[in-house]
Amino acid sequence: MERRGEQDGRDAHQEEPAAAGRPLDRRAELSEFLRSRRARLKPEDVGLPDFGRHRRVPGLRREELAQLAGVSVAYYTRLEQGNGRNVSAEVLDAIARALRLTDAEHAHLTHLAKPKSHKKKPGARQQQVRSALRQLLDTMDGVPAYIVGRRSEILAWNRMAAALFGDWAELAPAERNWARLVFLRPDYRDLFVDWEQKAIDIVCALRMDAGCYPDDPRLSALVGELSVKSEEFRRLWATHDVKERNHGVKRLHHPLVGDLSLHYESFRLNDDSEQSLLTYHAEPGSPSADSLRLLASWGTDATRAVPSP
Repeated sequence: MERRGEQDGRDAHQEEPAAAGRPLDRRAELSEFLRSRRARLKPEDVGLPDFGRHRRVPGLRREELAQLAGVSVAYYTRLEQGNGRNVSAEVLDAIARALRLTDAEHAHLTHLAKPKSHKKKPGARQQQVRSALRQLLDTMDGVPAYIVGRRSEILAWNRMAAALFGDWAELAPAERNWARLVFLRPDYRDLFVDWEQKAIDIVCALRMDAGCYPDDPRLSALVGELSVKSEEFRRLWATHDVKERNHGVKRLHHPLVGDLSLHYESFRLNDDSEQSLLTYHAEPGSPSADSLRLLASWGTDATRAVPSP
């Protein structure tokens, strides 16, 4: 059975542009994230009175947020200025509750305020897919499936994923990246009916990567490249939104079989690889299920009709 995602015998990181961006400023990220979360809340959202006075800034004032979190205004101000030194988990929990953060946002705040030390710089760590996982992809006949790693990099995939999304083997390893495909390739904009939601999901994932690895030069280089080349990316990146979508429905417009509505599931691999396995399936007996079977019957011929470089 044909295997895909072998990276042409090379590691993907060897093929990416040599120029690395400066590491992201963790203090600035922390400051801007807290400001953005505070700005989205109104006094009535958190049970505070609003006397109709003119508010110079949108959202809660720092004093109001500090009151809700049970910390001093000076302490919260220092934290919002990016100074998370020695902040306790209890204080972060209180601020997260005051800001009405989701679980993903709470985790992101913790990563920014209390960063973990990494023995190796992320840019130097090779993203390798275990051979058993590659074999698993090959056995998932009729099910589009692929493995994605840090920075939205596509690391391995099966024949059905190539038939559905395009044969990524034809791309240079550096281009096998969901962020580059969605924001820089018009054909992928046409492929995703809900392109805006796909774009949001990617940016949210990159934001979470930035929280975990602000010193990753390849991530900052990717963010810099997309910020220069895509106005949509700049707009979404500026929201500082983070969220995890582990399942849902994607609507596609495939050049061969037309419209598809597919359920997807994302499974985090529990081996410290920071990789996820994504699978797609259609409702049994639906037109989309028939279309997937048609793609499977065409085999490698189908990959020639989907987005290509």
